[in-house]
Amino acid sequence: MTLLLAPMEGLLDFVLRDVLTRVGGVDRCVSEFIRITGTLLPDKVFLRYIPELRNGSRTLAGVPVRAQLLGSDPVSMAENAARLAALGPEGIDLNFGCPAKVVNRHGGGAALLQEPERIATVVAAVRRAVPAHLPVSAKMRLGFHDTGLMRECAQAMEAGGACELVVHARTKVDGYRPPAYWEQIPAIRAAVALPVVANGEIWTVADALRCREVSGCDALMLGRGMVADPGLARAIRAVDAGLPGSDPVQWSDLLPHIAAFWQLVCDDLEPRQRAGRLKQWLNLMRRRFPEGEAAYQHVRTMTDQRAISAWVAALQEGQATTAGGPVPAGRSAAAAA
Repeated sequence: MTLLLAPMEGLLDFVLRDVLTRVGGVDRCVSEFIRITGTLLPDKVFLRYIPELRNGSRTLAGVPVRAQLLGSDPVSMAENAARLAALGPEGIDLNFGCPAKVVNRHGGGAALLQEPERIATVVAAVRRAVPAHLPVSAKMRLGFHDTGLMRECAQAMEAGGACELVVHARTKVDGYRPPAYWEQIPAIRAAVALPVVANGEIWTVADALRCREVSGCDALMLGRGMVADPGLARAIRAVDAGLPGSDPVQWSDLLPHIAAFWQLVCDDLEPRQRAGRLKQWLNLMRRRFPEGEAAYQHVRTMTDQRAISAWVAALQEGQATTAGGPVPAGRSAAAAA
C-alpha cells in the first residue's frame, strides 16, 4: 500500500511535514498549494513553501515532497512550473480540488471541475513546460455542485499528461463534512488508465482498510487523520503487512516530536503564529489521545512563548501539569484499553 501525506493549507505545512515524516510510514508528501495568478514568482516564494527543495526535495527524514500549484491560466501556470522545476522538486502536483470561496471566485481549485476542457489545457501546458522525467500529477474532488462531470474531469487530466490522480471523495459543496463518498471512486478508476489515490475521512486503520476495499485503490492519501494520530501510517502498514499486533505509537513516543515541532515553529514562523500552531495540533490530537486533551486544555489560553517552551520541556520530563493534575507521559489510555 502506498501512503501519501496530504497538503492542508495553514495546518500541514513544512514544519508538520518534517515532524510527521519522522514518525514514519509515509511514502511521499505534497506541499500546500502555491497560488499562481499572473505573476512569475521568484525562487524565494517556492522555497518558503517548500524549504525541502534545499534538501533534494526531501524532508529531513528522507521522504520526497511534491510541489503543488493552484491556478487557472495555462501560460502563467506553465511559466511558474518551469521556474519551479529548475529548483529540483520531486514532482509537480496540480490542485483542482480547493473549495475555498476566494480561490473558486477567481476560477481556481474546484471551480475548474465545471470546465473539463480548461483542466486539460492547464495540465497540458504544465506538462510541456517541465522536463519529461518530472512527474506531473493532479488532485480533484468528485465535482463542484455534483458528480456529473467527475469522469470527464479525470479524463481531461489524463489527456493533459497527468501521471497520477488523487481523488478527494467529496464535491466542492460537500466541503469537509463527512462522509467521504469512496464508492464513487471506482467509476473514476474505470474511466482512466492512471493510478488513482483515494483521499478523505481516513482517521483510523479501519477507515483505511474500508476505503481501500470500497474504492479499489491501493494508494491512500492521509490528511487530518494523520495529524490527529501521527502513528496512523505506521499502524496501517503494520496491518497491511499482517502484523496487527505491532505496538502502536503511544503518547510518550510523541513527546520528543511535540518538542521538535515547537522548536521548529519558534525557529521558522512569525511570533504571532507560534502558540496557535501548537494549539491547532493538540486540538486534533485530542481526538486520539486522552493526554492530548489534557495538554490542549492547558495550553489553549497560553500566549507567552517562554512559558509554553518551559511547559513543553516539562512535558518531555513527565512533569507538566494542568489545572486538573499532571499530563501523563506514559502509555495512552486509549491504546491500553
